[in-house]
Amino acid sequence: MYLLVNVVGLLIFIGVGFLFSKKKKEIDWRSVLIMLVINLVLAWFLTSFSIGRDIVLGAANGFNWLVQVAYTGIAFALPSWVNVKQMDFVASVLLPILMIIPLFDILTYIGVLPWVIKWLGRGLAKITGQPKFESFFAVEMMFLGNTEALAVSSLQLKQMKAERTLTLAMMSMSCVTASIIGAYTQMMPGQFILTAIPVNIINAIIVTNILNPVKVTPEEDTIAKMGGSGSAAVEATEMVEGKVEREPFFSFLGDSILNAGKLVLIITANVIAFVALAALIDKVLQLVNPWITLEHLLGIVMFPFAWLMGLDVHHAFEFAQFMGTKLVTNEFVVMGKVQHSIGSFAPHYQAVLTVFVTSFANFSTVGMIIGAFKGLVDREKNDMIAKNVGYMLLSGILVSLLSAATVGLFVW
Repeated sequence: MYLLVNVVGLLIFIGVGFLFSKKKKEIDWRSVLIMLVINLVLAWFLTSFSIGRDIVLGAANGFNWLVQVAYTGIAFALPSWVNVKQMDFVASVLLPILMIIPLFDILTYIGVLPWVIKWLGRGLAKITGQPKFESFFAVEMMFLGNTEALAVSSLQLKQMKAERTLTLAMMSMSCVTASIIGAYTQMMPGQFILTAIPVNIINAIIVTNILNPVKVTPEEDTIAKMGGSGSAAVEATEMVEGKVEREPFFSFLGDSILNAGKLVLIITANVIAFVALAALIDKVLQLVNPWITLEHLLGIVMFPFAWLMGLDVHHAFEFAQFMGTKLVTNEFVVMGKVQHSIGSFAPHYQAVLTVFVTSFANFSTVGMIIGAFKGLVDREKNDMIAKNVGYMLLSGILVSLLSAATVGLFVW
């Protein structure tokens, strides 16, 4: 029965996208069906076959190994934070980012990541029949993150029409950054984190194709250039007497480390503020009735969607609360709540919860994306994005729901 509910849920989430589509008659259902089948096969392979499970577990172990290496640096500077029975959230999850982000930026500096992104993007475009740049951008976000991918695509954004920039804004709600996966795998089942990432990419293309279908002519279907990549690599080159000059390596590395430090502070500040504000709201609500909390209210709103994942009523309501909390705050808040107990959850519940929270889809991300576009495109495109904040949120939510339902089909 629960499997049937999960299947129905998957179809309903696609139906919700169709219901809110801007141009229902222009949806390319053939392309959507192809991508949906690819995603189902991909999720099936990564969860149900030993070789697929070995691939994602190997990748998860690789990120965990990087985190363990990062602890060497943390232990040198802050031994009392590492050599303890139980490390706190900042030391165990966030400080390793100080090593992992520079590592990915170095791979960008020497050209490895740009090469991988280019060919994965081309392959995705060929398989799915989608425009080259949208496919390229989906892969780029997986490695660089949403605002960084937008920053290095500024020339392309200036050349494309407003409707396509809205598609990119909507896609930007559903990414994660490769450099932060190590933090995720310290808190949630790594095999489902690594399964969620490629599934999210394809679902982001599916959802934006349904919500905002855009016809792209062969003349428009071009990629301007890749410019640089990564948090520090965006500024890694400059023009000197008409020639492109690469920034000195150690100057580049210093910028990368500084940006990593800023990210750690931003995440820490956000988690502290959001958890504290949520607690304050709970205190105020409980003055009315002790049962009323922010999580309970969010659980009521999100319950139908959680139940459609194929969960029993009790777990569906609990999951709905986590879903609402994640959308209002961020994924780290939910991960922090469940990291010590998720190992006792049923496999299906583990899978759908982990996949759902593996994205940047929340209210604060909307502000980040709008801010990123303001410095990159003209007023017409900015206005287009600002007027469609609701569609950006809907896109992020639908991708998370679709991905969780897709992976959940094969894990029981």
